[in-house]
Amino acid sequence: MAASLPRLSLPPTAALPAVASSRYRPDLAPVPNRRRLGLRLHRSPVAPAAAASSPSGPYSSPEPGSGIGGVAIFSAATGEPVLIRDLWDQNEGMAVVALLRHFGCPCCWELALTLKDAKERFDSAGVKLIAVGVGTPDKARILAERLPFPLDYLYADPERKAYDLLGLYFGVGRTFFNPASVKVFSRFDSLKEATKNYTIEATPDDRPSVLQQGGMFVFKGKELLYARKDEGTGDHAPLDDVLNICCKVPVA
Repeated sequence: MAASLPRLSLPPTAALPAVASSRYRPDLAPVPNRRRLGLRLHRSPVAPAAAASSPSGPYSSPEPGSGIGGVAIFSAATGEPVLIRDLWDQNEGMAVVALLRHFGCPCCWELALTLKDAKERFDSAGVKLIAVGVGTPDKARILAERLPFPLDYLYADPERKAYDLLGLYFGVGRTFFNPASVKVFSRFDSLKEATKNYTIEATPDDRPSVLQQGGMFVFKGKELLYARKDEGTGDHAPLDDVLNICCKVPVA
């Protein structure tokens, strides 16, 4: 009998922890917000900085001091907050910023494994790999330990701020019923390999977060060279497209 992939179910209802100004503190969770925890879910706001009619291609860079660079995410290694713009040289540095779905998504584990396998090529081209997922740092560490994935390149965005700013898709339809997700079935072997040590415990406690889609972005300094929004679950950017952009652009 063929092996089956992990079945993903929604975790128990819980509040999204507040983002503190220092180390992430899950004990400082606010009073639950009924709009966020109810069944009437809304799509994340679309930010003009990255919205586009096509899913991928070159875009104008944000104005200095604005855009995704000013978003604080949390290091999976330390739990400390860091601004995205501080993760690579904002003048001429190259970076691949991969926004995964949530840390409990099997397709997220598959993409993380693909990025890890390509890391040597990124490193040889002087490109910084930054993988961001939805959830808290402790959820990120579950993925990092079990996959495994290097902690120093993994970050958590528990409030989905970067996702909202970049206008990435959100909702039941995109997560479960989008035709673009059909391609996942052609990658059974890679999904099976990536989820050998999978656990649903990596899923965010904040229930609506499982409806967030990801995307892939390539920067040179502040300039956005490539952007692609996942149309549905498992609809990842082709790795060859990413490598062709970031590994062929001269790095200062």
